[in-house]
Amino acid sequence: MMELLIAITILVVLTAVALWALNPVGQIKRARNSQRSLHISAILNAVRANIADTRTGIFTCATGDIPTSTKLMATGAGNYNLGSCIVPNYLQILPFDPSASSSYFTSLNDYNTGYNIVKNASSGEITVSAPYAELGKVISVVN
Repeated sequence: MMELLIAITILVVLTAVALWALNPVGQIKRARNSQRSLHISAILNAVRANIADTRTGIFTCATGDIPTSTKLMATGAGNYNLGSCIVPNYLQILPFDPSASSSYFTSLNDYNTGYNIVKNASSGEITVSAPYAELGKVISVVN
């Protein structure tokens, strides 16, 4: 009986150590952060391609130039709707945050990427960021 108790205790300790070492929740959060990095890079590359195609150095979009205050890339009031300016010419669909419950893509008329965009008024640099990054990470890409 004592041997069985010792064996079970050893198994419990080994399982706890294995779960701590593997950290499945942390792995999932790191994977989502990697996906966010890829998404915002793809969006910024599409914006760059639009700028390059116009040969004016200006992002051409029916909703106007990229805002100089941080805006959510989404449809609806108060957001920056760039969907039709980069889809389908530069992206097949707009990527959206993998875990933010408010993020989705239904169509160019109904989406919320969960990502932000802003243009620095003085330097012209464009920044795309992922405000819902996990593990205390700051994920942004600057042109």
